[in-house]
Amino acid sequence: MIEIRWHGRGGQGAKTASLLLADAAFNTGKYIQGFPEYGPERMGAPITAYNRISDTPITVHSNIYEPDYVVVVDDTLLDAVDVTAGLKTSGAIVINTTKEPDEVKSKLKEYKGEIYIIDARKISMETLGKYFPNTPMLAAIVKVSKIMTDEEFLSDMDGSFKHKFAKKPEVIEGNMNALKMALSQIKKL
Repeated sequence: MIEIRWHGRGGQGAKTASLLLADAAFNTGKYIQGFPEYGPERMGAPITAYNRISDTPITVHSNIYEPDYVVVVDDTLLDAVDVTAGLKTSGAIVINTTKEPDEVKSKLKEYKGEIYIIDARKISMETLGKYFPNTPMLAAIVKVSKIMTDEEFLSDMDGSFKHKFAKKPEVIEGNMNALKMALSQIKKL
């Protein structure tokens, strides 16, 4: 079983990304969970969401305290939340940032696992014309965790976007381009 914890701010789409990841994994035959941790959410407040993905039925129904992967949608959370709490050193953390590698590492409390960075703002602005970091971050965690192949992921997301954006088909191409760009631009530190 793979466990993922998402850290974002209200309005950035971390919850939506965790649910899209759950749907995509389900469509490849996996057992899944995708859920947010509810508290006093409001636009800009820190939020947490979770995924469990497994080849066998999932019987655990709690928050995730020792994730294999952590996704940080907003790098300002590196100063506000202990994003590496419980994170397995055999896993990885994926961060949306433009900070220098040494600065990123200094904020991770000497975490010894793999660290990946991506500029989701740049990708989002280039492909969507607006800042929606969740789409590039979704692709980044799929690439790092190898939950499914890039081809399976892109195929599933194309179908998902066609359904989700049936009344706004003009946004499908931009979202697909954001996914493709993120798959190719994720960098390991």
